[in-house]
Amino acid sequence: MIILKQIFMAICAFSFGSLCSAGVFTVLASVGLIPRFSGKFHVARHILLIEEMVIFGTIAGGVISVFWRKVQLGDVILKNQLFGQYTSRIWNMSGKAVCAVFGIFAGMFVGCLALAIAEMLDSIPIFTRRVRFRKGIGIVILLVALGKLGGSLLYFSQAFFAY
Repeated sequence: MIILKQIFMAICAFSFGSLCSAGVFTVLASVGLIPRFSGKFHVARHILLIEEMVIFGTIAGGVISVFWRKVQLGDVILKNQLFGQYTSRIWNMSGKAVCAVFGIFAGMFVGCLALAIAEMLDSIPIFTRRVRFRKGIGIVILLVALGKLGGSLLYFSQAFFAY
C-alpha cells in the first residue's frame, strides 16, 4: 500500500511540475522574449540553442530546488579542506561572487520579462496617452529601473528579508 502511495505522489509531482514549466514556457513564448533577445544581441542563428538553454535552466533549477540536499557542493569542499587553511574564506568569497552574478542576470531577466509583458499589453503607450506625456519616456523608464535597483540594494543591504 505504501509503495502505491509513493508512486501516486511521484506521478502527481511530475505532472504538477510539468504543468508549471509549461506555464513558464508559454509566458516566455507569448511575449516573444527569446526572439527579442536573440535579435538585440544579433545571435538569431542560434535561437534554437538559446531556447534549449532556457528549458535546461528551468529544469535544472527545478531539480536543484527539489533535491537541494543532494547538490550541496559546499559540504564536500569544506569537510575535505580542498584549499587548505583558506578553504572557508575562498568558499565564502566565491559564493558571494556567484550570488552577485546570478542576482544581476536574474534581475535583468525579470526586468526584461516585465517590460516585454507591459509592451505586449500596450500599457506604456496607453499610460503615456492618458497622462499626456509626450517626451522623455526613456528617461522615465531609466528612473524606474534605477529606483528598483536602489530599493533592491536597500532591501538586501539592510536584511529586511530577515524580519
